[in-house]
Amino acid sequence: MKGITNSLIQWYVRKRVKQMQFFFENPIDIQKNVLSKLLKAAKDTEYGKKYKFNDIISYREFKDQVPLVYYEDFEPYITRSRKGEKNLIWPGSIEWYAKSSGTTNAKSKFIPITKSSLNDCHYKAGKDLFSIYAYNNPETKIFNCKNLRLGGTREDYEGFNSKYGDLSAVLIDNLPFWAEWKSTPNKQVSLLKDWEIKMPAIINQVVNQNVGSLTGVPSWMMILLRNILENNHIKYIDEIWPNLECFFHGGISFTPYVEQYKNILKKSINYYEIYNASEGYFAMQDTNSSKDMILMLDYGIFYEFIPMDEFYSENPTIVCLEDVQLNINYALVISTNGGLWRYIIGDTVRFVSKKPYRIKVTGRTKFYINAFGEELMVENAEQALKVAQEKTKAIISEYTAGPVFMDGKEKGAHEWIIEFECQPDSMEEFTRILDLELQKLNSDYEAKRYNNMTLNPPKVHSAKKNLFYEWMKLRGKLGGQNKIPRLANDREYLNALLEMNNEL
Repeated sequence: MKGITNSLIQWYVRKRVKQMQFFFENPIDIQKNVLSKLLKAAKDTEYGKKYKFNDIISYREFKDQVPLVYYEDFEPYITRSRKGEKNLIWPGSIEWYAKSSGTTNAKSKFIPITKSSLNDCHYKAGKDLFSIYAYNNPETKIFNCKNLRLGGTREDYEGFNSKYGDLSAVLIDNLPFWAEWKSTPNKQVSLLKDWEIKMPAIINQVVNQNVGSLTGVPSWMMILLRNILENNHIKYIDEIWPNLECFFHGGISFTPYVEQYKNILKKSINYYEIYNASEGYFAMQDTNSSKDMILMLDYGIFYEFIPMDEFYSENPTIVCLEDVQLNINYALVISTNGGLWRYIIGDTVRFVSKKPYRIKVTGRTKFYINAFGEELMVENAEQALKVAQEKTKAIISEYTAGPVFMDGKEKGAHEWIIEFECQPDSMEEFTRILDLELQKLNSDYEAKRYNNMTLNPPKVHSAKKNLFYEWMKLRGKLGGQNKIPRLANDREYLNALLEMNNEL
């Protein structure tokens, strides 16, 4: 039976990799075709009629006729759709919505998940991810093992004719039987609502399984793995799962967690980064060695990009894939088979290659510090933290940072709250290296720090153990796709976190 299964898998892998190679070689034609299909599919919806989708025959016309939108602009359509109205933004009715966590403070968003986006984007991407991995690792045994997935929760919305949940919960609840059969824990446990009830239930199920791969958000997966180690009084996770060979991770940058995962594994495993969100599955790592991700172009998503240095201008430049440039931070704009049209998702990306199109996720349009014109992005922060922890033998568990605003003659600064798994040899040296690395990586930050002209040196606080976990727990945001804002201009958030740290 295993021989037949592996033969079928290898056949599918070869077939799909060949298809992907075609869109790698013809990216612009593929994207034009995606836009044409999206417009044709939605031309008779209320949104399609309002913006005359039927008359659009070029990207220029699409850009001229259809407005850029944020979630708040689009929310009235989504609310009506959730109440059961049909043919508003996509043909027919939409049953499922992914509840997007936003930040720890933001109100939830409900992102439509149509049958088209479920099958032709999210599930297609899942199959592609395993196909790429198998192609790169022909001796892999993961198909003989279980995949440990860490999911969120789902609910029926009373009074609305729809269901909602974390994206992972929506995907788990709709998985085909064969995919569910190869996954652990089972659906019932995966969809439990209370994280602190779910945790022991997951552990009870998965410790006796033959797990070959992990899928989830690095922060929450680490909490699960540490609980497994503690419950079984062992040091390394591969003592339980000797066949573990890969962790497919997304949602947040893996950089702060690299050392933590190395510390709980005796052997080396592969780490594959994915870029998926409630709004769609956009990119994935396609080699064992490079962490750059290939932009997936045939998932029913049409991409546009706004240079971040023009993002807040009145008439920003907006380009399609054909006109992007390397090493520029872009805000991502998407139109999708989930019924989103020229939707500003809030993520920023940078192209590192155009043959094929590969990207790095650099942060969020709202998650950066720009209180003094320094435009410090998450990517800068995590590269600098990585160097600082390596040079001071520290290991970082979680962190966040924000500005200290100018007060009278007092200059501004950046204030960091960092939870260390292993404290640095010297906090003073850690802070000095962090500051110097940020200056190397970001010329605007360097200019503001020159001779302490605008910015004083950063302030770094060592957080009490489990500060961030308790912060998330207090706000009912444990597990799922919930995440800590790494960088924020919100001083109230930082003050509240510092106050909680003092109380612990």
